[in-house]
Amino acid sequence: MTELYCLSAGELARRYRGGTLDPVTLLEAVLDRVNAINPSINALIEQDAAAARSAAIASAERWRAGSPLSLLDGVPLTVKDNIPVVGLRCTWGSTRYRDYRPASDETSIGHLRAAGMVLIGKTNCPEFTLQGYTANRLHGVTRNPWNLTLTPGGSSGGAVAAVASGIGPVAIGTDGGGSLRRPAAHTGLFTLKPSAGLIHRRHGLPAVLGDFEVVGPISRTVDDAERVLAVMVQCAGGTFGRSGEVAAAPGRLQIGVLRRIGDAPVAPLIAESLEQSVADLSRLGHEIIELPAGHPIEVMMREINERVWPVIGQTALAWLAEHGGAGLAGAAAPIDDSLAASLPAARAISAVSYLDALESVRRMRECLSAGLPGCTVLLTPATAAMPWAAELPFPPTIDGKPVGPRGHALFTALANAAGLPAMSVPSWHPAGTLPIGMQFVGGPRSESLLLALARSLERARPWCGDWPTLSGPACGLPRS
Repeated sequence: MTELYCLSAGELARRYRGGTLDPVTLLEAVLDRVNAINPSINALIEQDAAAARSAAIASAERWRAGSPLSLLDGVPLTVKDNIPVVGLRCTWGSTRYRDYRPASDETSIGHLRAAGMVLIGKTNCPEFTLQGYTANRLHGVTRNPWNLTLTPGGSSGGAVAAVASGIGPVAIGTDGGGSLRRPAAHTGLFTLKPSAGLIHRRHGLPAVLGDFEVVGPISRTVDDAERVLAVMVQCAGGTFGRSGEVAAAPGRLQIGVLRRIGDAPVAPLIAESLEQSVADLSRLGHEIIELPAGHPIEVMMREINERVWPVIGQTALAWLAEHGGAGLAGAAAPIDDSLAASLPAARAISAVSYLDALESVRRMRECLSAGLPGCTVLLTPATAAMPWAAELPFPPTIDGKPVGPRGHALFTALANAAGLPAMSVPSWHPAGTLPIGMQFVGGPRSESLLLALARSLERARPWCGDWPTLSGPACGLPRS
């Protein structure tokens, strides 16, 4: 019999409606799971079990009366610790925010509460969500459920660790340069980063990354992610679709494949998995278009990685070091050592350099406003590296070659800069190895198309039944 914490949001709704399960019983199973495995992975860093139980009781009464608020009523939810939630601290992974208790939910969280979702706690993130792993001096290191010596990535590492290990079927995270997609790839989960502006954001933390950073769902199934997105957008006045509406079949697509960016290394196992994804897409009837070196998309990715993202990220760091936490207890507290080491360079960035970076972004958005050049959807690795040691901010080498702090993150920032939707889809990996994910980027506001494509890949190569064993220090899998 499947453990209750393994059930998807869609399956929970079916059982609630049929009367074979109620939200209170389900919540207790999830809380038991938290107690059993969170000490090992450190995904959940703040919770209010009493408030969650009250919400579950109210949801159970609505289901018994035949009047649920939505198909997500009674479904447990975790929220990344850079998203304000009433009743819980919002520390942003920083000692400067250790005592910050927001007065309002961020908009999207209020919408999900209105749909009846049961919020069980906050998930860990690196300080100020500016790094690609998940650790901080306030809450410690978050570990990958598939191998506890390794990172789940970041900055939504706590969110993916929670879902991958059974702490709720859905988590809400943020993505300012790949922070949903890369961690999902490292843990065998699905996620979709929505278009810039699709999900409204109010009552949040300082928007140091502007509209590059968006809110999005992490889940085990495409249907669950789609339901959450639909509720968030519908309640925000958007036109994504009705709650529970599913996307139609994608039809034949022109899928452009970008395997590498220049001579930057990609882990061999990820490169092999990409070829399997290309084969799957061909079998599904899609046209595969090889994007050569020097293709406009590759040129834009290089520009982002070399000239745009270092300026955007370091400018955000410089501002936060000067103003972040102002007026809060702990405002003068030290920041993470690896961030502190970057501060001199961050403070030296000129206004001219910052505006040059924004001008590059403007040109890219203009270029991509009518769609991706030469293809309908772009396929790349979601990350260039397999998971690395949990305590390290980034892998020092990939395929034996030294890399810098964003060597693992080369493929994801284009979608953020251009404001395009993008998703990470679990892909083939050999038995006994860690999960791998592929990134798909669509044209402007093509969320429904991407979801339809993801659903077809999910049917062709199901991944939902893959679970980490959590049976020991390496969770039953060797390091890769």
